Amino acid sequence: MEPRFNFNDTEFGRTFYRKFGAAAMAVNDSPLAKTVQELVKIRASQINGCAACTDMHTKDALAAGETQTRLNLIAVWREATVFTEAERAALALTEQGTRLADTRGVDDETWEAARKHFDNEELAALIALISVINVFNRFNVIVRTPGGGYEPGQYA
Repeated sequence: MEPRFNFNDTEFGRTFYRKFGAAAMAVNDSPLAKTVQELVKIRASQINGCAACTDMHTKDALAAGETQTRLNLIAVWREATVFTEAERAALALTEQGTRLADTRGVDDETWEAARKHFDNEELAALIALISVINVFNRFNVIVRTPGGGYEPGQYA
């Protein structure tokens, strides 16, 4: 499978990715735990059907020491026993923040669970991360970027 368009072949695309990449790096460098960051990126990418981002973030998570069992269970996190309460709160917020048209936004129960487990700095980073990964997912899904060829750390 080949992508239908290479955004990086355009001057605008390279400029946009460079500037948007700075926002992604701000989230990466935030106080939000790296484990939570990867879980959020993977779950949003699964929901959005983004093969490229799912490939990238599962491989990066494995390389960073995440277990295969936890990665296998992200899509069914509600029924799994391997996630902390904080991770569950982040995954719930990710799902509702990604499925805005279906959920009509984030409900109070999900918001309060996130507030309980994350301080203001972490919560700001979590909200930004959900937003950033959804943008990257949309770029890749629109142009049909295939998954499977990513090497861990490739874009570091």
